[in-house]
Amino acid sequence: MTKEQWAADLAQSVNPANIKLNESLQQYTMTKLGGKADVFVLVETEEEAATVIRYAHKNNIPLLMLGNGSNMVVRDGGHRGIVVTFSFLDEIRIDGDHVYAQSGALIKDVSKLAATASLTGFEFACGIPGSVGGAMAMNAGAYGGEIKDIIISSKVLTKEGEILILSKEDLELGYRQSIIAKKGYYVLSSEFQLAKGVQEEIDAKIADLTFQRESKQPLEYPSAGSVFKRPPGHFAGKLIQDSGLQGKGVGDAEVSTKHAGFIVNKGNATATEYIATIQMVQREVKEKFGIDLETEVKIVGDDL
Repeated sequence: MTKEQWAADLAQSVNPANIKLNESLQQYTMTKLGGKADVFVLVETEEEAATVIRYAHKNNIPLLMLGNGSNMVVRDGGHRGIVVTFSFLDEIRIDGDHVYAQSGALIKDVSKLAATASLTGFEFACGIPGSVGGAMAMNAGAYGGEIKDIIISSKVLTKEGEILILSKEDLELGYRQSIIAKKGYYVLSSEFQLAKGVQEEIDAKIADLTFQRESKQPLEYPSAGSVFKRPPGHFAGKLIQDSGLQGKGVGDAEVSTKHAGFIVNKGNATATEYIATIQMVQREVKEKFGIDLETEVKIVGDDL
């Protein structure tokens, strides 16, 4: 089947206005990198999400789930298949000390809404740029907090389009890992357990974390966030800094001079340059310290 046939088939059950052919993925990623998707689908309901996933699975079409594009590098060849995004699934609801959020909601928006309800426990996520779905898949964390600290359960879709409700134990959340990532599940929504707190203390903590983030991270340039996982007993940024790599890179991709754990797009970087810069960092750190840096960001898509 052709990509035109895929789009026509999906238009039977998904709003045709939300199906695009040959869509550039640069505008959907925080790095502003990446080629085109054969078919790009923005779903509006959980039923549409299940339909797209079942269709891709049934017809053996490569499927890429794109959240907020904050922890992902899409290669310059784009994606030869279907790219689906759940960004319209963005409902956030509070019931007592429980918070419900759909996959497409931004995790920082969930954090901020919880704060306005005087709920504590989610402050750590106030600056994380990803979606709830992406945060669940990688057990996102910052400043001493992680998703696993507050999660109750997640509703997910399997590759076959079957709906499962996974408890905290089922999710197998570890350092930047989960059963969601291992099994290739697609998050529809999640429920979190918070606690009533003191508004002034919550506001002060968010203000402090926001200051730390803005003063230490290179937010003025597009980037994929923290590129590497923390090696046991070390900090990736410190290893990169001590390797003298800040300000170095390939083309317009550069190891940030503000935070060595970030690689930024200084203007017109290509995904190939960005990935080459990642590989340069891995090579130099391995040579100097004998430590293998594992990427935290996902590198997906096809080469040109």
